[in-house]
Amino acid sequence: MKILIAPLNWGLGHASRCIPIIRHYLTKGYEVVLAGDGEALSLLRRNFPDLRVMALPHLNLRYSNGNSQIRAMLRAFPKIIAWAIADHKALKKILRTEPFDRVISDNRFGCYAKGVQSVYITHQLLIPLPRPWQWLQPMLHRVHLLIIQRYSECWIPDHATEPSLSGKLSHYYPLPSNARFVGVLSRFPVHSCEVPPTGSYDVVAVLSGLEPQRTLFEQAIIGEYSRTGKSLLIVRGKPDAPFCKITKNNITLVPYMDDALLQHFLLQAETVIARSGYSTVMDLYALGVLSRSRLVPTPGQPEQEYLAAYIGSLGKH
Repeated sequence: MKILIAPLNWGLGHASRCIPIIRHYLTKGYEVVLAGDGEALSLLRRNFPDLRVMALPHLNLRYSNGNSQIRAMLRAFPKIIAWAIADHKALKKILRTEPFDRVISDNRFGCYAKGVQSVYITHQLLIPLPRPWQWLQPMLHRVHLLIIQRYSECWIPDHATEPSLSGKLSHYYPLPSNARFVGVLSRFPVHSCEVPPTGSYDVVAVLSGLEPQRTLFEQAIIGEYSRTGKSLLIVRGKPDAPFCKITKNNITLVPYMDDALLQHFLLQAETVIARSGYSTVMDLYALGVLSRSRLVPTPGQPEQEYLAAYIGSLGKH
């Protein structure tokens, strides 16, 4: 079987939760080809350097500096529509020259085609909006449902029964006819490491997401912990950057870290700091460190604001 994997380039979460899927297919002896753009594709290439790569149209979005992202997303909406159309055309062009048995898209809205089994991965059957705009949520759900129905299958990375990790995001509306829960998808745990890791940090911060909020979050963490004696590791979430380890006093920064080493430091840390993106929640759950994690939502991103509050209400498992 020949499979094309294409995650959305919106932070690193969509790509990271494709990693266990890729590993699964490789263990079955299937041919896997990676597709996408930006840092999401770079993340997959770092994890699977021997796999072939195909470029798809680039989606270059930015958040605002403030606590609301409504204007930024409204400005980006025409760009997102044009990108999804271009994505669909690019996939059809690929399939004309090279057949695939299955195309798996993590939230790339246009990666479906007739004559090939197309799979859409999402945990957001309900897409939350800020309070003044919540009256639009049912309409947005119907639009998303139209997208989902263009695919052969919709995979929801969560437990089918409560308590779930995504809460109402995937359990509020009735399940689409082509949808099913596939369980938690996490790049952890990694069971092997070529060089046994040593050492630990009091606090490990794992960053991701769109600029400038990623940088603002990094600066806030540095400002908070530069005044303490706690050792802090910041994994900056920049898989495109050349590796450079910077240590100043009690703070160490690295652009990216391989999964086995990152797993070690997360398991050893007293506190883990991260955005409350859903893929991050699944990773921390898989490692059993949600109870000592501080989840900080991106300002103005209702999904992350909901997840931070929801996981907190569950006692973080």
